[in-house]
Amino acid sequence: MDRKRSSAAAGQAWQIYAETLKPDAPGLWERVRAVPRMVKSVLRGQYKGLSYGTLGLLALGVVYIISPIDAVPDVIPVVGIVDDTGLALWMLAVLVRSAGDFVTWERSGRPTVLVGEPVD
Repeated sequence: MDRKRSSAAAGQAWQIYAETLKPDAPGLWERVRAVPRMVKSVLRGQYKGLSYGTLGLLALGVVYIISPIDAVPDVIPVVGIVDDTGLALWMLAVLVRSAGDFVTWERSGRPTVLVGEPVD
């Protein structure tokens, strides 16, 4: 991986970790444990903080990473792994942020918005 991409990956990883260090923010382990609950709540229509579209993109990302078919084949040294790494970091960033928002939502008593009710 060249130096610029390496720096970008390190910056993204730090940003993900820094998200968990904010005052009163849920920690990384709490967020990791919240992901299954968050997915269930999204699928049940209880939690609106993560869209079905984003959830679908995350699922497609997992399929892409584990699939032997890649846009950039992994057999090409370094470059083939960079696209998977970038995608994995994006997915991790989305999950960490979304899980943090979900835990905050849970802590606030799981407020819901009824269909047709105005949102402030």
